[in-house]
Amino acid sequence: MNDHELAAIGAGFGHEAFGSQVVFRAALQALSHPGRPVCVAHDAELPKHGHGAAAVLWLALLDADCSLWLSPSLAGSDAAAWLRFHTGCRIVTDAAQAQFVWVGQGDTPPALDRLRRGSDAYPDQSATCVIEVAQLDAVEGFGAWTLSGPGIRERASLQVTGLPDDFPALWADNHAAFPRGVDLFLGTATHLVGLPRTTRINNPREA
Repeated sequence: MNDHELAAIGAGFGHEAFGSQVVFRAALQALSHPGRPVCVAHDAELPKHGHGAAAVLWLALLDADCSLWLSPSLAGSDAAAWLRFHTGCRIVTDAAQAQFVWVGQGDTPPALDRLRRGSDAYPDQSATCVIEVAQLDAVEGFGAWTLSGPGIRERASLQVTGLPDDFPALWADNHAAFPRGVDLFLGTATHLVGLPRTTRINNPREA
């Protein structure tokens, strides 16, 4: 990386430890309450490519021992350079080999059954994925998902704009693989929604 490229890379958290803790707590809250949009506060200077909530989540989670796969709109972007510089993570070209997966808005997500699902003995050795979407709303209405499972009191409603229509069916397969399976976040510019593998999605379009 030459001096010009280095100069173009934005700053990370103002205080690395405190900034990471704030984002990590937001991510835990999102996973603990599936379907609830959680605002991700930070003071990082974001790259031009990729949604901010996803970018700072990776900034908080990744280090030199981590492998990350980027979808086409993010691969080779300033977001990739930003993360490599601040975290030292390895960017890999095969999503099936990655510990972490970042899918930019509008890109087709890789098949969830191709990603690392762990094993019955070591379910924690699975991939964590963030898929960027256009909008997330925890409201009922036409087309809204109904979510159930651990962390949800009875039922939760979520409207998502920007995912393939077959995503609920793909998620059902991921849920059925428990204790194996992928844990996933949906992200906008400012918010994350957690979808742990234990969460069930009822898609009204298939009812």
